[in-house]
Amino acid sequence: MAETGRDRTWLVALATAMWGTDALWRMPLATSLPAGSVVFWEHLIIVLLLSPFLVKAWRAFAACDARERVAVLVIGGGSSALATALFTAAFQAGDPVTPLVLQKLQPIFAALASFVLLGERVRGRYFAFAVPALIGAWMLAFPDPLDIRVSQVKPALLAVGAAVLWAAGTVLGRMLSRRMSTMEVTTLRFSVGLPTAAVILLAKGDPVAVGWGNLPGLLLLALIPGLIALSLYYLGLQTTAAARATLAELSFPATAAIVGVGVLGEDLTATQWTGFLLVVAMVAGMSWHERVTRSTMVTAPSVSPSPEEHTITRPL
Repeated sequence: MAETGRDRTWLVALATAMWGTDALWRMPLATSLPAGSVVFWEHLIIVLLLSPFLVKAWRAFAACDARERVAVLVIGGGSSALATALFTAAFQAGDPVTPLVLQKLQPIFAALASFVLLGERVRGRYFAFAVPALIGAWMLAFPDPLDIRVSQVKPALLAVGAAVLWAAGTVLGRMLSRRMSTMEVTTLRFSVGLPTAAVILLAKGDPVAVGWGNLPGLLLLALIPGLIALSLYYLGLQTTAAARATLAELSFPATAAIVGVGVLGEDLTATQWTGFLLVVAMVAGMSWHERVTRSTMVTAPSVSPSPEEHTITRPL
């Protein structure tokens, strides 16, 4: 279905900014629990909260074609469970800021995937915002962007792996939002992710028991950067092209820098602050551009909607 309605790039940016608060809850848990345990409980809590929608979501899954079913499995198993496990492991291997800011690579992967999978076309103006934003995110990721230490490589690689999977989720989520409601996509994401998270837990030999003291942190992690942010994110995706949405997701590392410095006590160098300001300026500029011009940076192909595609507007 072609993009209709008012552009919601701002809503995608708001949702992903909430993801930037992830370190507030994940960092304490990552220092006391294995990654597999954190990811399993994060998914279990969300699935329990979404249990009233499970039957409806799986009926929608049954009505999907083969391509859409594969997309659901990739989003749930890869973009949700596996990506989150890599992300949590990155916290255990390094500082709390680096894994977050390395989401800068998502626009590269998602722009390519949106071209191949969705037939979206990226115009030159997109790169006028994307390239400076990527440079800014690189500057933000490392204290000295021209001198990267070996110790920074492991958390960086883990974070990049998560970024690749999340970028795929951006594009495939956009595809599914043409047929399904926001709640259906969200419910399928976590209900597919839960058994995948259980497999990761068993494969790593991580414990299921996490202790009552970790429950508040797990609940906050599951709700704020998890269920609430993701629901807003999919709502925004309904009228936002995937490549543009993933550029808006750079509000994620900007928020992460504020959390890392203001709350977790991390220090940023002058080049990191420069990168931070560059990311914020490009995200804000991109959003302003899409609101005031008739010529958008990313265009989706026009497709006549089938009766099933109208279900994105039906009541939950």
